[in-house]
Amino acid sequence: MYRFLLTPRWWGINVFAVLAIPVCIFMGSWQLSRFEDRVDSHRQQEDRSARAKTAAARPLERLLPVDQVTSGRQASARGHYDTGHQLLVPGRTLKGKHGERQGFYVLTLLRTDGGKALPVVRGWLPGDAGAKADTAKVPAPPKGEVTVTGALQASESQGTDGVPGGGGPAPGRLTMISAASLVNIVPYDVYDAWITLTDTQAPLRAVPPAAAEGSGLDLKAFQNLGYTGEWFVFAGFVVFMWFRLFRRESEAARDAALGIGVGVDGAVGADGGVGPEGGVGPEGCAGAEGGVELDGGVGAEGGEGQGEAASAGRAGGR
Repeated sequence: MYRFLLTPRWWGINVFAVLAIPVCIFMGSWQLSRFEDRVDSHRQQEDRSARAKTAAARPLERLLPVDQVTSGRQASARGHYDTGHQLLVPGRTLKGKHGERQGFYVLTLLRTDGGKALPVVRGWLPGDAGAKADTAKVPAPPKGEVTVTGALQASESQGTDGVPGGGGPAPGRLTMISAASLVNIVPYDVYDAWITLTDTQAPLRAVPPAAAEGSGLDLKAFQNLGYTGEWFVFAGFVVFMWFRLFRRESEAARDAALGIGVGVDGAVGADGGVGPEGGVGPEGCAGAEGGVELDGGVGAEGGEGQGEAASAGRAGGR
């Protein structure tokens, strides 16, 4: 009954199923491991952030370059603020007791003793960076040599949360905090990092450090989880389709063994008739084995004579 499994067609189906199912399971498991890695990384980042709040600040040079380990660590730098290059970073939200509010960052460059400048986010203010009434509330930076302490952050990129897409910044504004975006604004070198101050001047509010890129439960993490489900669904679909084809083929083979099938190999005969083995012959007549002969006569094994010839013989006898 199951000899059809040895046909070339079923060899191809079986090979495809045997290869596709393990591949789908492997890819689903790999995507799941990627999601679990991101969850573990997120937990580690939260632990580091909690420890960084109580840890002593370290000199900036010892924490560079910024990576997942040093991101969020308390860094200190000494120098003087460049009051001529204070910039506003519009379109930034900050969570509060009443939800998220739209506002802007106040960024001032600190000329360090090492010669390079460090972008320092001194705080956040609600409102519009283009409105004079809101920008008038920005306090002036401290004068003279100062020591700043804050959470170290990596330079932003186009995909960083909060960075608007498209359009150049207006004068006195900055859309993306990075050395690349500052290179054409200031005439000196800038660190490929920035810090957000822990202690701010009123009415500025401190900006909490963001999680390092690739360490949080962002959209990519949930995409990995979605891909996991898709690959496992694909594996189940392959099993389902193989079983469905197998059941249909085995039912057809069983019907053919019982003489219920339609013609040779289940094919329908000419003019709508079914083949010789128990099926209807040409022009709707049954075949030799118990079927109706041409023009309505019953076959040799069915009892009655041979079509029109038998009928004519009986007429002549009368």
